[in-house]
Formats: sequence, C-alpha cells, structure tokens
Amino acid sequence: MFNLALLAARPSDWTHEQFITWWRGEHAEVTYPLPGLRAWRHTAVSSALEPRSEGWDGLSVLSFDDEAAARAALASEEWQAAITHVGSMRGKRIALLGDEREMFRA
Repeated sequence: MFNLALLAARPSDWTHEQFITWWRGEHAEVTYPLPGLRAWRHTAVSSALEPRSEGWDGLSVLSFDDEAAARAALASEEWQAAITHVGSMRGKRIALLGDEREMFRA
C-alpha cells in the first residue's frame, strides 16, 4: 500500500467534537469517491502523549495500491472537490505521502 497521511487540527472557533463530526461525516462523503482509494482509516485524537504533540484533532490515512494510484487520485477532479469542500475552514494540517510496510501483527 501507498498512503496519504493527514494530521489535522480544527479551526480555533470549532470544538473537537464539531471537527470530528464534520471530518467523518460531511467531508468524508466528498472524499469517498477518490479514484483508486482502497482503504481509509481515521483516528480522532483523544490526547497527546507529550506537550510537543499537542494541538492536533485527527489523523487520516488514505491507502492506494501504489504511488502512481495515489498521485492519480491527487490529480483528480474528486480530490479537487475535497479540497474545495475544505475551503477556507482555517484549520491546519500536515500532509505526507509514503510507502506502507507492516512491521508487526498479533
């Protein structure tokens, strides 16, 4: 798998619950049609492990077969629709792309 990982924080005038509800609901509906999307996992951050990790509300990992499929999704009209939907929300994010390797499974 090749992943797009997004770490996001809400706008200052939104609650954590409001942001997670928006992300998993209204925004997810716009994102599901991404071409080549194989899996999508979302974590609502409940606490930071340490002070330098504070300030984030959620982590999304969108998975594709390979880098070419991920890049094609990012070049698609569907991705543009998802970006447009975010609009001027004023939250912050970190977006990263990378190859996934399973390191352990119980």
